[in-house]
Amino acid sequence: MLVISTREFRDNQKNYLDKVDDGMEILIRRDKEKTYKIIPVTKDDTLMNMEEYYSMLNRGLQNIKDGKGKEYTLEELRIKMGL
Repeated sequence: MLVISTREFRDNQKNYLDKVDDGMEILIRRDKEKTYKIIPVTKDDTLMNMEEYYSMLNRGLQNIKDGKGKEYTLEELRIKMGL
């Protein structure tokens, strides 16, 4: 793991992003109490815009209205989500 300052990151972004691509864990330190971790986005990560989010939400609500939904307890949801 490599810990660098924000200034160091700004001055050498390409170098550090290449290191992250190669598997190195990099933390960027900002002030005394703020630290950020750089991780690459992979094809398994889910990214959606607000339009897609609301469309999916509306489909789910319509499914519930149509009787296609299923109720879960909070504990059942935690189990399903692996939390």
